[in-house]
Amino acid sequence: MSESVQARKIILASGSPRRRELLGLTGLKFRVALSDYEEDMTLPLPPQRLAKFLSCEKAAAVAGGYKNALVIAADTFILFNRSILGKPHTPREAARMLTLLSGRVHTVITGYTILDSSDGRRVTRAVSTKVYFRELTRREIDSYVATGEPLDKAGAYAIQGRGSLFIKKISGDYFNVIGLPLCSLTEDLKTFGIFLS
Repeated sequence: MSESVQARKIILASGSPRRRELLGLTGLKFRVALSDYEEDMTLPLPPQRLAKFLSCEKAAAVAGGYKNALVIAADTFILFNRSILGKPHTPREAARMLTLLSGRVHTVITGYTILDSSDGRRVTRAVSTKVYFRELTRREIDSYVATGEPLDKAGAYAIQGRGSLFIKKISGDYFNVIGLPLCSLTEDLKTFGIFLS
């Protein structure tokens, strides 16, 4: 990693511990700043554009507080039968989502934005991964919901946690399902002079 990378402030505009862990895998030194942008999943945009728009707004909400930094923001949700599933707010809603996904295929979309606060330059992208669920029993759903794990996860499951027991296979980037597609993100960081290999 070059000296210029170390000298540049990198801000992760996310309160997600999972995104923090994933970005940490790159070896980058970064700070976390929470975005106060209120995401609206009902905006009349196609899913890929919605994911990019939400991540861009999150990044912009944080970038104003830093003069010379790269701000990274992301937003993840599920696309199932043309409907968008975000994070469930109650155990009942979590159970409903898992029942919908049982035995079916859905798509996880993560939009991310890298924003240079010094000149406004940015890269915004959306990455999709297909996830194949096996059939779930009512008992499995209720038992999983009772753990509390689904309540802050898009689609009501964590692929890196107990939710992994429900997944037959995926097609695409595994890290994208967790919330940050590292391969794509690190390629785009090269646009800003950051080379991690």
